[in-house]
Amino acid sequence: MNTAAPAPTPTTRALTWCLHLLVVGLLALAAGRAVTEDRPHPALIVAVSAACGVLYAVGPALPRVRRSRRAAALWLAAVGVCWLVLLALTPDAVWVAFPLYFLQLHLLPRRAGTAAVAATAAAAVVGFAAHQDAFGPAMAIGPALGAAVAVAVVWGYQALYRESEQRRRLIEELTTTRADLAAAQHTAGVLAERDRLAREIHDTLAQGLSSIQLLLRAAERALPQAPQNASRYVEQARQAAVDNLAEARRFVAALTPPPLEGTTLAGALERLCATTSARHRLTARFHLTGDPAPLATAHEVALLRIAQSALANTVRHAEATTADVTLGYLGDHVTLDLVDDGRGFDPDLLPAPDPEAGGFGLAGMRARADALGGTLTVTSAPGHGTALAARLPLTPPPPNPPEARP
Repeated sequence: MNTAAPAPTPTTRALTWCLHLLVVGLLALAAGRAVTEDRPHPALIVAVSAACGVLYAVGPALPRVRRSRRAAALWLAAVGVCWLVLLALTPDAVWVAFPLYFLQLHLLPRRAGTAAVAATAAAAVVGFAAHQDAFGPAMAIGPALGAAVAVAVVWGYQALYRESEQRRRLIEELTTTRADLAAAQHTAGVLAERDRLAREIHDTLAQGLSSIQLLLRAAERALPQAPQNASRYVEQARQAAVDNLAEARRFVAALTPPPLEGTTLAGALERLCATTSARHRLTARFHLTGDPAPLATAHEVALLRIAQSALANTVRHAEATTADVTLGYLGDHVTLDLVDDGRGFDPDLLPAPDPEAGGFGLAGMRARADALGGTLTVTSAPGHGTALAARLPLTPPPPNPPEARP
C-alpha cells in the first residue's frame, strides 16, 4: 500500500488475502458471540464490528491509500480507533489485535510500526483486563507473544525480500556483463578476422595482380620488337591469373593455401622462388638449413605469406638482381631470412601503412609474426640491399582472450 512496499507477487497477494479474511473472521466472531452469548450491548457491538469491517475494506480500495504512506497511516489510525471502541465493548476484540500488528508493521516505518505494535499490545492487555476486572501475567502473554511473532515474521520477510532483490540485481548485472562481454568478443573477433583477411588478400591476390600488371607491361614493351618474348610474358601473366583464381576460391572455401597442398613448406618456398625467377628479372634462390621439424599449419601459412610479401616487395621496389630465401630450423625456433642486393632504404623513414596505396606489406608481415609469438626484423640502408628475418617458436603461444578495440 505504501510507496516503499515491494511489488506484489503471487505469494504476497495470497498472504494479503489471508490477512483480510482473518480480520473479517475475527470481527464476525466478536459480533456473533455478542449475539449468541447474551453480551451487553449486542446491537452496538454488531454495529461497531460492521463499521470496523467496512472501514477496513474501504482503505485498500482507495488509490490514495495505496500510493501515499501518510494516507495509509491515517486510514490505519481510523481502523485502530474503531478497534479501540470495539475493545471497550467486548473482550473478543482482543483477537483483532493480531492482524493489526501486521498492518502496522507493513504500512508504517520500522520505528513507528514497532511503537504502534507495542501500543496496540498494551491496549489489548488493558482492555482484556478491564473486562475481567482483574490482571494477571497470563493476560499479557497472549498479546505480547502475538506482537513478538508478528515482528519476527515481518522483519524476517523484509530481510528475505532485500536479499532476494539484491540477488536479482546481481543476476541482472551478471547477465548484462555477459552480454557486453559476448558483444566485445564478437567485435574483437570480427576486427581480428578483418585484419587477417586484409593481410591474406594483400599477400596473395594483391601481390598476384601486381605481378600480372608487371608482366603485361613487359609484354607491351616487348611486343613490337620481340613478339616471342611478349607471348612468354602473356603466358606467365595467364598462369599468375590462374594462381590468383585458386587463392580467391580458397578464401571462399576456407581451405589450406594451395601452395602448401601436397607439399612441405620448404617445397612451397622453393617453388615460390622458381616462379618468381621465371616471371621477373630477379634470380631468387632457396636454401634450407637445419633438420626440418613438423610445423603447425598457422606457422607454415605465416612463413609462406611473409616470403610471398617480401619477394613481392623486392620485385616492386628493390630493383634487385638476386634474392636469397633461407628457411632454418634452429632448436625450438624456425627462421625465415630473405636477403637481396637491391637499392635498400631507411627503415626509420617508412610511411605509415596505407592499404589503398599498397603499403600493407611490412606491417602485415610483422602482425603475422607477432600473432604467433615471433619477431620480424628488417635491416637495410640506402644502396646496401635489404635483409629481412622472421623468427617463430615451434610451440605456438597459448591463446589469449580477445580484447575489444576502442
